[in-house]
Amino acid sequence: PSHFSSDHSVDDAKKLAENLGSPHDVIAIEDLYHEFNKTLKPFFKDAPFDITEENIQARIRGVLLMAYTNKYNYILLNTSNKSEMAVGYGTLYGDMNGGLSVIGDVYKTDVYRLAHYINNEKEIIPTNTITKEPSAELRPDQKDSDSLPDYEVLDAILFQYIERVQSIDRIINQGFDEATVKKVLRLVNINEFKRYQLAPTLRVSPKAFGRGRRLPIVAKYLS
Repeated sequence: PSHFSSDHSVDDAKKLAENLGSPHDVIAIEDLYHEFNKTLKPFFKDAPFDITEENIQARIRGVLLMAYTNKYNYILLNTSNKSEMAVGYGTLYGDMNGGLSVIGDVYKTDVYRLAHYINNEKEIIPTNTITKEPSAELRPDQKDSDSLPDYEVLDAILFQYIERVQSIDRIINQGFDEATVKKVLRLVNINEFKRYQLAPTLRVSPKAFGRGRRLPIVAKYLS
């Protein structure tokens, strides 16, 4: 964790590990983060805090997790979901690290449904993890909704575009806000380069990224 990490997120992670009977360790990234910023300050000069510093945190975590799994001959499981990967909501060489993407073909709203199903008889996944507002926690008071539409709306648009291969006009004609549709489809199209570097993904749909759906990186089609 860093000073941007909320106490409840750390507690939820610990509780999940305990519920699964999984050994776990907590490695703080705060000192490493400050060292990175200190090293880069002469080059960044007085440039304000932005996504660069956010990504540094994710990449520090990526290095530590890869080192841990390397040392013990484990495999790092990537937990990015299909919604995040569709719109590029992830950091290359950071939280996108991993040898296998477990839920990379599962939309965020379906991840929530799976979590409720898993908790049907008893709480395995801490309820707070499911009910709290999603956040990358890389800057103060950050929420996913700062950058993205509500996941119910986002996933509905993504489903039409990716799974049903609908054009932008047809999606808008279904009643979605035009500006929102254009924003989402633009994010999908400009982030193909990230999906090329995603870990191998467990495929549960015909349009899984990497095998079921792959487009040229340079030619960004918007239909």
